[in-house]
Amino acid sequence: MKYSFRTRGVCARNISFELEDGIVKDVSFMGGCNGNLKAISKLINGMEAQKVIDILRGNDCGGRGTSCADQLAIALEEAMKAGNN
Repeated sequence: MKYSFRTRGVCARNISFELEDGIVKDVSFMGGCNGNLKAISKLINGMEAQKVIDILRGNDCGGRGTSCADQLAIALEEAMKAGNN
């Protein structure tokens, strides 16, 4: 299932991704640090969502209390709750 998440407190404005049977696919960020976010997307493609959450949750960017990676973890948590993945 496709998901779209509006981020809060980071440079990226939106994150879209697919979640199929708990597996993360086709992650893309709108805005943010293009090269870094493309790399994160490639690294996590095909991974279990819970593993991605465990790795990225709580990552901080410049003392903001969150980051684009943390926002992705939050988005995955919400998607898993909504879709019971």
